[in-house]
Amino acid sequence: MTAGSDVILDRMMALHPKVIDLVLDRVWRLLDALDNPQDNLPPVIHIAGTNGKGSTQAMIRAGLEATGKRVHAFTSPHLVRFHERIRLAGDLISEPDLTEVLEECYRANGGHDITYFEITTCAALLAMARIPADYTLLEVGLGGRLDATNVIEKPALTIVTPVSIDHEQFLGDTLAKIAGEKAGIIKRGVPCVVGPQTDEAMDVIEATAARLGAPLIASGQHWHAFEDRDRLVFQDESGLLDLPLPNLPGAHQIQNAGAALAALRHLRMGDAAYEAAVTKADWPARMQRLKSGPLVEIAPSVELWLDGGHNPAAGQALAAHLAHLPLRETHLICGMLNTKDIAGYLSPMAPHVASLTAVSIPKEANTLPADVTAASAAQAGIPAEVAGSVRDAVQAIAAHSPNARILICGSLYLAGSVLRENG
Repeated sequence: MTAGSDVILDRMMALHPKVIDLVLDRVWRLLDALDNPQDNLPPVIHIAGTNGKGSTQAMIRAGLEATGKRVHAFTSPHLVRFHERIRLAGDLISEPDLTEVLEECYRANGGHDITYFEITTCAALLAMARIPADYTLLEVGLGGRLDATNVIEKPALTIVTPVSIDHEQFLGDTLAKIAGEKAGIIKRGVPCVVGPQTDEAMDVIEATAARLGAPLIASGQHWHAFEDRDRLVFQDESGLLDLPLPNLPGAHQIQNAGAALAALRHLRMGDAAYEAAVTKADWPARMQRLKSGPLVEIAPSVELWLDGGHNPAAGQALAAHLAHLPLRETHLICGMLNTKDIAGYLSPMAPHVASLTAVSIPKEANTLPADVTAASAAQAGIPAEVAGSVRDAVQAIAAHSPNARILICGSLYLAGSVLRENG
């Protein structure tokens, strides 16, 4: 049976001819009609960046909740159900609450042009303004400066995770331009935690912060995070933390944890928060090991992993992680959107994988055709073939390599499809 929220979400898809149209006018108009819920949120931590936004948010939430704080959180996209995007005081939004705020926003919008992300962001802000909490975590959807979440006049803290090339058609064709869009969340006088950056991106972030009088808490300057003897060491002006390695897999999570810890230290949350941030964060489809479900059952001896990263920086992070895993023949099942730099994504992984099976992303209009993905893999030096589905690909790989490692990767939309199929 179709949920009431699904019906309204389908209606909302038709309110604007474009999926992405980066201006804030429509958002301000609707928020005004809703009596400006963004002005009544618990203290906001606003997070932008190319990679690591969601993981960093998940770690901050785990840390805050370990100290008894009630935390709202907004993230995108969802993997299985829209409800994943909105957490109210720790819990996913209920179907009745979601239906109510979506209906309210749809009526208040009065049929005007507005994108799906804009109107659903307004619905999230409306829901979060109505329930008491201690903090609100807002993850930027795209960019920052003109993102629908960038409507908070005075957040408690902003965070810019690593900036790299992605979404050039919307954010600009240089690292400096993209960093300028991400730095658009920095607010006058509000401290900003900054993850590791290239010099080009950091120059832009520093210039923006200087213009706005926003104190920076920057990686490599004000805090350091690194692995030492299978422990995470975090150091800032307050001293040193010796913690377990992050429970989210991958060497790149060390720096995401560093940004989360820098934020929690700024908020003076204490040791319980710091420990929980690295041991209790939950963030599906980021090097997630699938251990049960129909896909696992058809190939029980295969080691099955899922990741939704989709740009060159994500490819580099995956390559580094594969290089550190115990030696095992590794095969990719890959499906990507046609807006992504597939060569930049696959090239770093080529030395670490035995083959790639290309799939099209189910029910996704902007999927890259599987044969194009396979051709790109071959150009990157990865033996490639095509399958009709992820399930077919898993079966085929398991048939000739029953003890292989399989990584399903290339898109959060593919990851969501896999999680739905795998129950």
